[in-house]
Amino acid sequence: MNSVFDISQEIFLLDWIVFSLILILTFTFVLIGNYKKHQSHNDVQSTLDHLVMGRQLTLPLFIGTLVATWYGGIFGVTQIAFEKGIYNFITQGLFWYISYLIFAFFLVGKVSHYEALTLPDLIGKMFGPKSAKLASLFNFFNVLPIAYTISIGLFISSLSGWSLNISMAVGLIVVLTYSLKGGLRSVVLSDMIQFYTMCGGVFAVLAFSLFKYGGFDFLQEKLPEHYFSITSDVGYLPMLVWGLISLSTLVDPNFYQRCFAAQSPKVAKKGIIISTLIWFCFDICTTLGAMYARAVIPEASSSQGYLIYALQLLPQGLKGFFLAGILATILSTLDSYLFLAGATLSYDLNPRNAKKYPYLHSLGILIVAIISILMANLFSGNIKMVWKTLGSYSAGCFLFPVLYGHFTKRTIADKSFVTSCLTGVVTMTIWSFSPRSGIWAEIDSLYIGVLSTSLFLFGDGLIHTQHKSSRS
Repeated sequence: MNSVFDISQEIFLLDWIVFSLILILTFTFVLIGNYKKHQSHNDVQSTLDHLVMGRQLTLPLFIGTLVATWYGGIFGVTQIAFEKGIYNFITQGLFWYISYLIFAFFLVGKVSHYEALTLPDLIGKMFGPKSAKLASLFNFFNVLPIAYTISIGLFISSLSGWSLNISMAVGLIVVLTYSLKGGLRSVVLSDMIQFYTMCGGVFAVLAFSLFKYGGFDFLQEKLPEHYFSITSDVGYLPMLVWGLISLSTLVDPNFYQRCFAAQSPKVAKKGIIISTLIWFCFDICTTLGAMYARAVIPEASSSQGYLIYALQLLPQGLKGFFLAGILATILSTLDSYLFLAGATLSYDLNPRNAKKYPYLHSLGILIVAIISILMANLFSGNIKMVWKTLGSYSAGCFLFPVLYGHFTKRTIADKSFVTSCLTGVVTMTIWSFSPRSGIWAEIDSLYIGVLSTSLFLFGDGLIHTQHKSSRS
């Protein structure tokens, strides 16, 4: 295979036809979603429909939208697999499956009782108004679609030769054309087409790789030994950081939003379990596909190696399907994150005015799109760094206080929740910028955040218990 990527030689008319047809089908479903959008003179009911589909999300729709929403960073995942091998399956797969199942078996039933519309709304009902505002800030930075803005930019740049900034802007404009007006229903219906396309695309790459090059023996012959080690050439401590980051799923707004929208807690629980099985298969396809790419074209850029390899491997027609699958993988996450970040600005961080909400939400999505491009430049287009930075703060500062509230009988005061989260922010930031050497250099700031929030809440609990005992 030739590692030089020449779009004019790799993509043919049949591919563009297939690619265009799938895009048209996706936009058709979006229009259907906008047409079927619940029309109500009741402003509160209209907001309920806009944010959580009137809580009418069925099991097939739940699975399709959750699976599709979760994989927008496909270039980040395949880059890690291209560089590190099966380490990617452990850090971006196995750790996350554990978190998904914890959510399904232990959290779905708890969160459904609150009948919230957003994660900050839930936090407010659990702890108080100050906690809700702080949760809104965490929520906003957690769902800023920086990584997925970079992903859509890399995709368009690969096909067009445009600069990353222009490509990101064009990609966001495409998504904005259907994100500004529609509610969650439009996002969900577009996700269904994207779900089938993305799964079919990555499966085709693995199937053709096995057929052309053979199985594991080929990879073992062509790849360095560390590609088959669970820690690769990284080590256990950095690897375990990803384990803690994966727990940020337990405070991920997209998971909560889908559960709030589900017809029942039973639908949400079953949907997450089935989705986990699909993610398992998807991760096998992307990890092995990227490893084949590294084995066949080792000199390719790790960020685009998987894309180049697939387009040189697949036959005409399937190349167009694969391209649509990659685009679907990115768009399905980008539109969901734009929707939720816009909702955070318009619903959670502003005085709630049901009449003005739809207009504020559209304005919020536009603001989020602009911020995402600016932040993408701040991170220099590094998807892994975006996940690591924002995921660390979410898991290190916000995760434990929320779980403490879910699983302990003691009611946490509004002030205690806020103070514990801010303690995590301060200690993590100080640790990140402090000069360290030796074994201390190996300790990630995420560990410090989890430790400091945990110690604060346990100390606060002891003081609360002693105060209660002295009064009695």
